[in-house]
Amino acid sequence: MGNTPSFLFLEQPCDSAIDWVTRQIGNAGLEVVRTFDLHLAQYKRNNAQASCPCPHHGTEQCDCQMAVLLVYGGECQPISIVVHGYNGQTWFSVVDAPQQPADPRLEAVIRLVLTPRVTTASPNHSASAHSASSPPSNRHAVGQTALA
Repeated sequence: MGNTPSFLFLEQPCDSAIDWVTRQIGNAGLEVVRTFDLHLAQYKRNNAQASCPCPHHGTEQCDCQMAVLLVYGGECQPISIVVHGYNGQTWFSVVDAPQQPADPRLEAVIRLVLTPRVTTASPNHSASAHSASSPPSNRHAVGQTALA
């Protein structure tokens, strides 16, 4: 994913993962706009080949995808999220660079709504981790920021 560390990894095909993340963020009252989609860009360039570590790149089995999501929330500057997926796995990274700093308040909200919620064990039940709308497969949050 380049120099931007991932904050979320989903064991889902990219388009499914993007749909889930978009729903979760939208349910929090934020707006998500997809500003770039590699599949559309490749189609427009007549099947141009992109550099990607996908083991099936260039074949019908290839599921390489890269997208950029722009997240708007209130008075905050929008945040860009770069999404990269291949081989049924997807990584999400927030763009936070001197030329495009991520608003820490908006980033915290995004991370919070995408973090699994953990419940405590009751005397008769074991503890479980869940989210209100979990994706069908595993997900791993990396480097979450807690809100006070």
